Amino acid sequence: MKAVIMAGGEGKRLRAVSGDRPKPLVPLLGRSMIEHIVLLLKRHGFDDICVSLRYKAEMIRDALGDGSRYGVKLLCRLEDEPLGTAGGVKNCEDFYKDEDFLVISGDAACDLELSRLAALHRQRQAAASIALCRSAEPLRYGLAVTDRDGRVRSFIEKPDWSRVVTDTVNTGIYILSPSAMELVPRGQFFDFGRDLFPELLRRDMPIFGERLPGYWCDVGTPLSYYRCCADALEGKLRLSVPEEFFVPDCSGEAAPEEGERFPCRDRAALMGALTESLMELGPDLSDGLSLTTPRCKLHVCPSAESSALRIRVSSPDAEFAREFGAVTKELLRALEEGQNS
Repeated sequence: MKAVIMAGGEGKRLRAVSGDRPKPLVPLLGRSMIEHIVLLLKRHGFDDICVSLRYKAEMIRDALGDGSRYGVKLLCRLEDEPLGTAGGVKNCEDFYKDEDFLVISGDAACDLELSRLAALHRQRQAAASIALCRSAEPLRYGLAVTDRDGRVRSFIEKPDWSRVVTDTVNTGIYILSPSAMELVPRGQFFDFGRDLFPELLRRDMPIFGERLPGYWCDVGTPLSYYRCCADALEGKLRLSVPEEFFVPDCSGEAAPEEGERFPCRDRAALMGALTESLMELGPDLSDGLSLTTPRCKLHVCPSAESSALRIRVSSPDAEFAREFGAVTKELLRALEEGQNS
């Protein structure tokens, strides 16, 4: 089965992390998010891929190449103007033609069992199949209400709390049939959640939802980005991480009591950006910034001698402490790039 990656958005809410890069190229443990998506597709047998591009398309095209380095065949299609989620995928119809195909976002963090969704789609002969997951905070997402057989009976787009009737959210990962895509007009703005799926329901065309095993997160804010990095290090999110990512990038070994030194242009401003990004995680701010997780404690504070931050990670697992420190430095680099852009 073929796959289409949606990678045309700007990701304005993540600008503090992404800086001038398009959101799919934001790094996540040594690879960009879209590279992780390509590798996930490859792992589940989707090795013929088309990428739908708009914002800074050349940067993404140059980063991915023809896909050969990932063991896939990859090509790109460019939107001249915004076409919406379904409209952007319709722009790739010369790629998928009259076949069922998978759609996935290039800026999500996930390791869902995509091959299971494909098998269920074939078995149910669905017009559309949707990967679902549970969320305790569903307001940012579209909700999908299913019956006991998994058939979707209602969609509720980004509700307020008074309209929340389920904790099952739409991940934006779909398998679509040609009959569903025939309803998407060419060259017009058209959205999956707001336009296509309600039309499928109106026509009584079968849409099924399935909660897949694995991890999914819409990386839309600096906080969700940091959580994904931490979840990957904790093993909750399974990613293919290059070995060189874990090689320390400092020239010398810092004294354990001092922590690693992170040079920066404005230590107070960078501490402010870090504090703001992690505020919802409840850090202790009595002595720099301290954040405690079940496996380690992170402490970041400004250096008294020069414009730099000190990063110290305490954990019984020395390897994990080193990896968590590397992720913290990656976040600091991204925040500083965002300040300078």
